[in-house]
Amino acid sequence: MATSADAAAPGLQPLAGRTAIVTGASRGIGRAIAVHLGSLGADVVLGCSSNPAQAELLAAELNAGAGSGRAVSVRADVSDPAGAAALFDRAEAAFGRPAHVLVASAGVLDPKYPALADTDLADWDAAFAVNARGAFLCCRQAARRLARGGGGRIIALSSSLVGVLRPGYAAYAASKAATETMVRIMAKELKGTRITANCVAPGPVATDMFFAGKREELVQRIAVENPMGRIGESTDIAPIIGFLCSDEAEWVNGQVIRANGGLV
Repeated sequence: MATSADAAAPGLQPLAGRTAIVTGASRGIGRAIAVHLGSLGADVVLGCSSNPAQAELLAAELNAGAGSGRAVSVRADVSDPAGAAALFDRAEAAFGRPAHVLVASAGVLDPKYPALADTDLADWDAAFAVNARGAFLCCRQAARRLARGGGGRIIALSSSLVGVLRPGYAAYAASKAATETMVRIMAKELKGTRITANCVAPGPVATDMFFAGKREELVQRIAVENPMGRIGESTDIAPIIGFLCSDEAEWVNGQVIRANGGLV
């Protein structure tokens, strides 16, 4: 639920009248992004795959909160072309206009953290199915269907692991590297539409996905190696997305923003 810390300053609703689609919105970074965009006045489509009850609860909280845009939840598998299309169909049906913003936040990570030599083909394919194929299918819909003429924004969540190159993350980092390359090329292909396309690449963030399979000793070691001396929070990432969705960010295009406290 939106809090006073999440909400925009009174009277400032820079995304009022715009619709944002956020995938992976039921928890973690995606949830924080959806709450923040709602606080900026956006109507939000909450895309989820495995946690529909949490997404529906979040939609109810956003709809009940003062100063937030409207919200609807959609259960959609982003690795399926029909699932990606359903997000945009629902946005248009619920709010009566084309979407303005896509935030492709859905992602998966193998909690076993195997070396490449020990990575199962099924786990490799699962990472690419959601992290790369899912981002592609949603971005393809966005390139075809986002509103033209200003305010169109595509933002894909990557990972600072693309730069850190930590052992045990080969499939995850490779899938995110593919997404970064795709988005930077798409930014050039969208010339003339006034739609921008960027990536935000968080470092370690305190989410269920980050903690899965990690011992406390490892978590503390990762925190200490960061120049800021801590693990990131979802609220460190959401305002960066909010800025990229704003009119003030139109000159930021085709970029990868590494939000990681100086880790790399």
